[in-house]
Amino acid sequence: MKHTYHIHGMTCNGCKTHVEEALQNVEGVTVVTVDLEKAVVAIEMENHISIDKFQGALASFGGQYSIHKLGEHRHSEEMKMNTPKEVGNGPFYCPMHCEGEKIYEDPGDCPVCGMDLVSEQNIASVSSAQYTCPMHPEIISEGPGSCPICGMELVLMQPERSLEEKNYKKLLKKFWLSLAFTFPIFLIAMSEMLSNNPLYAMMGQANWNWVQFALSIPVVFYTTWIFFERAYRSIRTWNLNMFTLIGIGAGVAWLFSLLGILFPDFFPTQFKTESGSVHVYFEAATVILTLVLLGQVLEAKAHSKTNTAVKELLKLAPNNAVRVVNGQESQVPIDLIQLGDILRVKPGDKIPVDGKITEGVTSIDESMITGEPIPVSKVPGDAVSSGTINGNQSFLMKAEKVGSDTLLSQIIQMVNDASRSRAPIQKLADTVSGYFVPIVIIIAVITFIAWAVWGPEPTYVYALINAIAVLIIACPCALGLATPMSVMVGVGKGAQNGVLIKSAEALETMNKVDTLIVDKTGTITEGKPTVEKVGAVGGNFNENDVLKYIVTLNSQSEHPLAEATLKYAKEQGVETLKVDSFNSVTGKGVEGTVNGKKTALGNTRMMEQVNASHLKEMESESRIYQKQGKTVSYLSVDQKTVGYIVIGDKIKETSANAIKDLQDNGIAVIMLTGDNYETAQAVAGELSLMDFKAEMLPENKLQEVERLQKQGKLVAVAGDGINDAPALAKSNVGIAMGTGTDVAIESAAITLVKGDLQGIVRARNLSNKVMENIKQNLFFALVYNTLGVPIAAGALYPFFGILLSPMIAAAAMSFSSVSVIANSLRLRNAMID
Repeated sequence: MKHTYHIHGMTCNGCKTHVEEALQNVEGVTVVTVDLEKAVVAIEMENHISIDKFQGALASFGGQYSIHKLGEHRHSEEMKMNTPKEVGNGPFYCPMHCEGEKIYEDPGDCPVCGMDLVSEQNIASVSSAQYTCPMHPEIISEGPGSCPICGMELVLMQPERSLEEKNYKKLLKKFWLSLAFTFPIFLIAMSEMLSNNPLYAMMGQANWNWVQFALSIPVVFYTTWIFFERAYRSIRTWNLNMFTLIGIGAGVAWLFSLLGILFPDFFPTQFKTESGSVHVYFEAATVILTLVLLGQVLEAKAHSKTNTAVKELLKLAPNNAVRVVNGQESQVPIDLIQLGDILRVKPGDKIPVDGKITEGVTSIDESMITGEPIPVSKVPGDAVSSGTINGNQSFLMKAEKVGSDTLLSQIIQMVNDASRSRAPIQKLADTVSGYFVPIVIIIAVITFIAWAVWGPEPTYVYALINAIAVLIIACPCALGLATPMSVMVGVGKGAQNGVLIKSAEALETMNKVDTLIVDKTGTITEGKPTVEKVGAVGGNFNENDVLKYIVTLNSQSEHPLAEATLKYAKEQGVETLKVDSFNSVTGKGVEGTVNGKKTALGNTRMMEQVNASHLKEMESESRIYQKQGKTVSYLSVDQKTVGYIVIGDKIKETSANAIKDLQDNGIAVIMLTGDNYETAQAVAGELSLMDFKAEMLPENKLQEVERLQKQGKLVAVAGDGINDAPALAKSNVGIAMGTGTDVAIESAAITLVKGDLQGIVRARNLSNKVMENIKQNLFFALVYNTLGVPIAAGALYPFFGILLSPMIAAAAMSFSSVSVIANSLRLRNAMID
């Protein structure tokens, strides 16, 4: 059991530690996770613990801290002298997932690969509107009001640019500055190829070398200095990466050139030009660094597109809502909405939080969450979700889930978590990358020695140039990005189409699944059962009596069938009786004492458990309904079967097509249901299912999954109820219907928001597309390095006289990573229906 609460009174990491320790000491608590920035705590416990106990644990700090249910604590609306919130400023993670799912609180470089950390897109930074005074911008308020200095009405602030965008702009500015200094160096160096160099008429080559040196200083020590910092850090920590190679390659070229102009007499003749000055490579070093910087700029731009799906979801989160109190409407920030608040949603508005309609009818566009383009009609009592868009009718709703508990928040969090997870196929890239950089350095050393010994004159010049080319062209970055980029884009694509994936492992495994187990009620069927008949078998009970006893027992049950009977009884005006000793028997039914009589309601197994008589007579009368695919529950009073109730549940329109698509693609679909054989057979026949099993208890479903797995099958299970949770957890891939219970969703690796079997087809197709994309990325990265390094080393020179300039190698290296990201971005347009 896991609950999230708001903690009031925390101001620093010391407060965070105090709260964690106090709550961790409460008996029954297993895990406590405090988020200081969001002022929330997630508490995992063995059984439900009242909030009063947690408050008591915090009382030892003199009332400094208090704990509240999300949405119940009104934040202070006092004016604050602070800085406005920025969008997407953390937490941060490495795009190559070098340390798995680890996240960082502050921006910077990955300590392993050296790449810029990427900020996670989260709803907290955009859902909280802030207001400021036009005359006094230092005044920041969490809500509307008047300026305490001049009295002017506060206006809504526009959020600042995201840190991600700021980093891109910063890199772009440095690139243009670097280009401005590098281009003259390049022109000076290339002018040496002219027979009558006009520059040498102005001054000698040695002086132009000093000019190149001066121009290179801003490039080396400012615009691209970060590369050398990362290279030094990688060597110091022995986390060798692409910046190790760049730092060594460009650094050697620049230092060699500097020594050449400072101590020209130290170098042998073959390193010198006709004028006697040493050949310098300032142009190679600066062009290499500038091209690598260009690659970083393009990567930063491309990275911003990989989480487009989350950004689009974030746009759905409204900043304000209209709250209705005693008939008076007022606009309030989304953060101030509490559980139970009545909200007015006007035509065209985004729905602010999750809840139920209390007054009015409308149609709502839910396509951004379910992927279905057709608006859904809503009436009082229907649920609505945050971020969906109201049609052309106004209505009132009651807030039932706020903050991080809303469906939109959970979708965004699930997408973020899945994007940071590692797919098993990434182990291959990790293994190769671990040996890659040391091997490249060794190859560069061998290249230098080989050219120095067997190369043409000037041997050392050729040796130096080719060794640098080897270092520069090698790019472990492309290999490291191959898997996480595809996963990130794929998970986002799924979220936009109503397929929520908890981990990259589930996404990869779904590609290999060969057996799918599906539940009937709520999975194949709509899960909206209706009562079609109530029957009595003579004696002292008529149909009205039977219904009254059934309703009395079901008033204590949360099963969908129970809800159907309660709704039907309400329409018929039937009142409930008193029930004692109520007990729910999973997979069988319910029992209790009604008016002093031992009463049971359920399937055949339930009747057998209570030793009810006259069951055979009842079964013969109800079998005709079961053959039509209806569900029949029996009622026994004092161990005698006295009646039954027939409940129908319509098969979803998409179930037949989805099952056919899956079977046509080689997946064996098996229906396991707790219903009787005749009902299961009727449903299986209508759907052309090859295999099914009826009267399955939760433990039977679990055993069936284990049996298939022992046969070497990769099993996916789709279900929506508590009775499906064990099988979902045991399966290779658990698929929960988003319309089902929280327990089922928590046990599953994939959740279908709409609760539709067509979502399984989408999940399967998405998995196929992502795995194909990952393999393409790995192929490109591996082939690129396999071919690039030997060419840079001079493997083609003996046959074709071809050598690879370090500058061309730098351009190729920079664009290799960008090409991997660009290929991953193609998934955004993939067809998965």
